[in-house]
Amino acid sequence: MTHSSYRQFNKILIANRGEIALRIIRTAKAQGYQTVAVYSEADQSSPHVTAADEAVLIGPAPVTESYLDAGKIFAAAELTGADAVHPGYGFLSENADFARACADRNIVFIGPPADAVELMGSKRLSKIAMQAAGVPCIPGYEDSDQSDERLISEAITIGFPLMIKASAGGGGRGMRVASSPEELPELLRSARNEALNAFGSSELILEKQVIGARHVEIQVFADHHGNVVHLGERDCSVQRRHQKVLEEAPSPAVDEALRARMGEAAVQAALACNYRGAGTVEFLLTSSGEFYFLEMNTRLQVEHPVTELVTGLDLVSWQLDVAAGYPLPLRQHEINLQGHAIEARLYAEDPESNFLPQTGYIHQWLPASGDGIRIDAGIQTGQTLSPHYDPMLAKVIAYGRDRSEALRKLNYALQQTSLLGVTTNRSWLARIVRHPVFASGDFNTDFLTHYGSASALQSGEPPLTILALAAVLSRHNNRSQNEHGWSFSHNAPRGCRLALANNPGRNSSSNSWNLDITGSGPDSYQVTLDNQQIELAIYPTDNNTVTYHINDIRRSVKYLHHNGQIIIDTGESYFCFEDRTLHCARAGSDKANGRLCASMDGQIIATLATPGEQVSKGQTVVVLEAMKMEHPLTADCDGVLSELQVSAGDQVKSKQLLATITPAEVS
Repeated sequence: MTHSSYRQFNKILIANRGEIALRIIRTAKAQGYQTVAVYSEADQSSPHVTAADEAVLIGPAPVTESYLDAGKIFAAAELTGADAVHPGYGFLSENADFARACADRNIVFIGPPADAVELMGSKRLSKIAMQAAGVPCIPGYEDSDQSDERLISEAITIGFPLMIKASAGGGGRGMRVASSPEELPELLRSARNEALNAFGSSELILEKQVIGARHVEIQVFADHHGNVVHLGERDCSVQRRHQKVLEEAPSPAVDEALRARMGEAAVQAALACNYRGAGTVEFLLTSSGEFYFLEMNTRLQVEHPVTELVTGLDLVSWQLDVAAGYPLPLRQHEINLQGHAIEARLYAEDPESNFLPQTGYIHQWLPASGDGIRIDAGIQTGQTLSPHYDPMLAKVIAYGRDRSEALRKLNYALQQTSLLGVTTNRSWLARIVRHPVFASGDFNTDFLTHYGSASALQSGEPPLTILALAAVLSRHNNRSQNEHGWSFSHNAPRGCRLALANNPGRNSSSNSWNLDITGSGPDSYQVTLDNQQIELAIYPTDNNTVTYHINDIRRSVKYLHHNGQIIIDTGESYFCFEDRTLHCARAGSDKANGRLCASMDGQIIATLATPGEQVSKGQTVVVLEAMKMEHPLTADCDGVLSELQVSAGDQVKSKQLLATITPAEVS
């Protein structure tokens, strides 16, 4: 250690955005540091911009022209006099060249040494280093020969199923599962392309897929004085497409003895790369108690709050102190885990449309609050969500004396958290939390594969009470000219028939209902559907809340009327309806039409067919990239690709026509 490896600093530039920028700003200010935010043109209304002491506009929305442009970050630091940079997670946080460039400019990089970032940023090189350090690793291929021929040959030797992984980066991007040799060429192409776009490197490794394992990671910390400790484990086994959904600490599958073994292996991993600061060593844990090194993330993790809650420590505070040269405040034997914490990642995505990312205007954001509930969010009412960034909006976290209490509080927090205007995965998350298998603690990384499509995780059809409420609200809104809410007029017509459809605009087919509404008193209604009848009373409301009385029970729900749609958020479910009373029937609208349209704003990164080519139903024709994810767009019928209106690199808008297929029966 040399004194030049750390120094005191006073002003921190946070080279990130959203909830992580807000998280760092909160602790930095508490410790007396001045803070600088950076933001793109798309983020001018983001909360982190006003939360910092100063903020600098660094460019247009695309990350390559703003948050990933190191030159603009350093220009902002020079402009504001920032003498330290905290990279958060994502973006430049695991960029060794950026860490070195900070040192060259006499700016403190609040993170590990550049050499450690570089080593652990490569799954290939880090695995070789971990094998040398005696850390258990999964059998696979991690050599430098990246030719298809070599990778396919090694894959056959390893056996199937196997994992194809981007050597750089994480978050499930550039990761594919191969079940047979025939799949390999296309999966290698797709993984390489996604890895190159996400991380700037197309290097891949192969690993034998470990079936039925849990994903358990260990939080480590190291200082400049030779001290290395671990802060226990987090269980991140509930994943979709290799992206973490729920995280908790401690793991239901880890006892004190196993925690000590895994913690020691994680400490050895940190020592092997001369680590400093916060890091996370990720393992696969089998049901027999064996564990294998996956990777080391050289940054703060999305899920760090659950460790903070069970240890009572502020991990960002530890990061700042280590960067300033202070020793770790605790020794290993002084670190204790108490209680249980669980985190759910709230995304702007629609689970009922294959988790399609969502964009739009946030009409109202109301996060839950209460004892043991923590919300880390980067959004606010009045903000517009763009397609340029990751769709994660917030983290809903709950702490309890034990796992049962933490689960109960998390379920409540999810139900009490409401976002109107953009579809989220909140209700889907709550159904996972309530699922008996998850509640039992006996699950692994296959949980969502087995239970993600089960009826317990689907919203189902709206009950008659919600249909009746939607019909009455829609009728009132049609009579009111107040676009910001409902003014419940006693003079509104008391007898009418209303046609409602749900899921408007979604990929799934809509259902529709004809409901008869009759007034039965001031703000009281009788709603009939077929032979079912319900009495409903509505009371004056505000703040996008409606209170209603039905079947001797009084309830309140959030609502929004926007673009001819009625959105109702019950806490447990999120429903979207459209009043189609005056709509003409659209015959055959649910049939395949051969028109391939963009599912959202984004960039075309590949076209996989050419005009005149025969295509089959389900065949990928165009690949769209949006919100840092690939979205394959497939043919809805067999036929001939008659027109292709886009090329790789084109920017497209939602619902823009990309290609036309002449159906086989017509061609």
